[in-house]
Amino acid sequence: MRDGFDQFVAERLDRLLRYATALTCDPHLAQDIVQDVLLRVQGRWSRIGSLQAPDLYVRRMVTNEFLSWRRRRASRDITSEHRTLEAIARSGGDPAARYAERDAMRARIAVLPRKQRAAILLRYYEDRTDDEIAQVLGCKATTVRSHISRALDTLRAAESPVPEAAR
Repeated sequence: MRDGFDQFVAERLDRLLRYATALTCDPHLAQDIVQDVLLRVQGRWSRIGSLQAPDLYVRRMVTNEFLSWRRRRASRDITSEHRTLEAIARSGGDPAARYAERDAMRARIAVLPRKQRAAILLRYYEDRTDDEIAQVLGCKATTVRSHISRALDTLRAAESPVPEAAR
């Protein structure tokens, strides 16, 4: 059983860390969350490893740890100094424009309510279906669609208007 857990971690650790980093907007908090979750998973691997989709279960554990009250204070201390999305985004194009765009998007995502942020990241960063997101968040697929719709409305409203000269 230990070999299965080690293989699971080797194959998925990077994705779990990227997901947690995007979710928390804090790479240090993300590492803490993933480490705590993997320690709990290791002790329960015989049960978790036999599930049909252990990666979704572990991702749900990461999400729940992020959503838990113990982490609320730490995530409230998020500042605009974090460069989370810079570390996980692909390179290409003008670096200054990429940085400015990532900073703006990161700032807009960071102010979303926790479940909306998780739903947006699971949909657009992890490319998960409504049912998979519902499983991770512990809600119905209709609630997931509501979270995503509200989050997108908030993100669109927060977008800066296009200057007249750029039109």
